[in-house]
Amino acid sequence: MRPILLKGHERSLTYVSYNYDGDLLFTASKDNLPTVWNAETGERIGTYNGHQGAVWDMDCNKSSSRLLTASADATCKLWNTETGEELKSFPHRGPVRGVAWAEGGDEFATISDPFMENDALISIYQVPEKSPVESYNLTPRLEIELPKENIIKATNVVFLGLNSSLFVTFDDGSIRLYDVKTGSVLNSIHPHQKKINRVSFNKEKTLFITSSADFTAKLFDAVRLEPLKTYKTDRPVNDAVISPTKEHILLGGGQEAMSVTTTAGRAGKFETKFFHLVYEEEFGIVKGHFGPINAIAINPDGRSYASGAEDGYVRLHFFDKSYLDMEDPVPEGDGEEPTN
Repeated sequence: MRPILLKGHERSLTYVSYNYDGDLLFTASKDNLPTVWNAETGERIGTYNGHQGAVWDMDCNKSSSRLLTASADATCKLWNTETGEELKSFPHRGPVRGVAWAEGGDEFATISDPFMENDALISIYQVPEKSPVESYNLTPRLEIELPKENIIKATNVVFLGLNSSLFVTFDDGSIRLYDVKTGSVLNSIHPHQKKINRVSFNKEKTLFITSSADFTAKLFDAVRLEPLKTYKTDRPVNDAVISPTKEHILLGGGQEAMSVTTTAGRAGKFETKFFHLVYEEEFGIVKGHFGPINAIAINPDGRSYASGAEDGYVRLHFFDKSYLDMEDPVPEGDGEEPTN
């Protein structure tokens, strides 16, 4: 499996994702320049110029016509995906950590960190695609404050249940569901001991996987919020994804970034790990990065994946035929006929 190295960022990667059709790859970095690439060739198509701080999160709508970016410069920006034109900038009271489109693309949600006297916020904005951009209100239709005394920050946000609830993860290892109309908490669980770095859903949003600094990734039933499987590693897990075509999980992570310069690449544990989704067994690794893997995305067609790391590189991997044709073995004892 020979990767294509994409060198378009000057600082460490924070986020990578494919669009719905899998022909575009979006990457974000601490260098302020969200970038879009051809997912088949690795050719850089363009950048979205306008942020003054690190970009932490991105989300492209289903038709790939509009893109949202969340930045440490305390703004969330709305872009024309094709032309790179900045359509609207939504100011916040603190660094914007995450952003997510609602189903249908007429609303989006953001999460922002506390800053000075301002509390952390979860915000929902209305941006109907058929309405003129000039008519968009910069004031959220709903704000949910996260009081300072809790000393926790939101890390990811996703719309669930046909936009009936907001799924939010936190740096204390907890997950909460909020009502999108009232802002009230519908459900709360605490599955991890440390920060939840990333969350990734399958296409149907029936399953999700969390990546945590407590050295584990966990698979959940998205309807009942019940843990199904746990994937244990020997390093912080920064991102994990569910394969759309195989019963596999891809994990990326590594030691803390501040320690990277004192550790050799082999000792830093910077590989992508492959686990079986059901049996929780690690069966393979892919090496290559020279720093912790901060972000992983798998193409919706299941034939390639991308990883972005602290070393500033994006590695675009295309699976070999042997992997695509591989059938997972069934452990002894599974599938046996019951005895009387």
